[in-house]
Amino acid sequence: MFASSQLGVDLGTMNVRLFSQTKGLLFDEPATVAYNRQADKLMAIGQKAKQMIGKTPPHVEVTYPLRNGVIADFDRAKALLQQVFKQSSKQLGLAFKKPDVVMSVPFHATSVERRSFYEIAKHCGAKHIQFIEEPVAAAIGADLPVSEPVANVVVHLGAGKTEAAIISLGGVVACRSLRIGGNQLDEDIMQYVRQHYSLLIGEQTAEQVKIEIGSAPGTVMEQSVTIHGRDFVTGFLKAVSLSPTEVQTAIKESLWQIAEAIRAVLEECPAELSGDIIDRGVVLTGGGALLHGIEQWLSTELHVPVHVAPNPAEAVAIGTGKALRAMPKRLDAAL
Repeated sequence: MFASSQLGVDLGTMNVRLFSQTKGLLFDEPATVAYNRQADKLMAIGQKAKQMIGKTPPHVEVTYPLRNGVIADFDRAKALLQQVFKQSSKQLGLAFKKPDVVMSVPFHATSVERRSFYEIAKHCGAKHIQFIEEPVAAAIGADLPVSEPVANVVVHLGAGKTEAAIISLGGVVACRSLRIGGNQLDEDIMQYVRQHYSLLIGEQTAEQVKIEIGSAPGTVMEQSVTIHGRDFVTGFLKAVSLSPTEVQTAIKESLWQIAEAIRAVLEECPAELSGDIIDRGVVLTGGGALLHGIEQWLSTELHVPVHVAPNPAEAVAIGTGKALRAMPKRLDAAL
């Protein structure tokens, strides 16, 4: 089934990524599941399922089985990972071999939450499973020298949460987790449009607005976008023009909370490592690192250099792949 018996798995709130040690990134699609409850049948996963959001009859349920980085619907998450493994095996076209797996998990995941990840991976055919904490995986994926005695500050701006961590000698020195991420920014935009224009828009429309004209405070952008939705007062369909300044206003409170969480982690930094942070700064990973102007804004707010990692959205998946080389041959994860 697999070209290698070792796989890195990043099962995230909005995307699932699979990394093969020999083939690189095998799978990178939305962590979405479409299920026909009437027929008790899985219809689609990934991009195909995401395209169905808001367009299905009542008996078809389209969901993201993870929330805030942890499993919210065990059965749907299991079905999702099963199909990801199945599709990846077809891509490789080789005989089945149960893989050893390195799977990323949130730093503050409880033993129960880790157990859910473990059980899903086992059910999908994993032979041996080892966990790697997401901030560490992100730092490895960003090519930071995590095994050296220097401070590596990584901020993973995910869809369901933000994790800011200081890493040194392969371990986490300090970490703050915040259940605010890209999904919350989408919700902020939806609420703003509802309050100021009496307009109901969907999650995908809000996400597209964020991608196109979403920006951190102080960023200058001129292009507006036209959005379509339903007026919840009259019930009629209508279109409105939304400016970058309005989107900044909508998401600024969430961005301030993210900045405060990062500042709190920096304040926990041991004195011996503080000089490293001043020199090396902070590295951003995750899809949120692609928000226009966030690098410059955070640098101003935190008074340290801020850099965006290469391929920030894929950093955790790449990190799990690199961690495969160090994975013990016969070791299940400690739960």
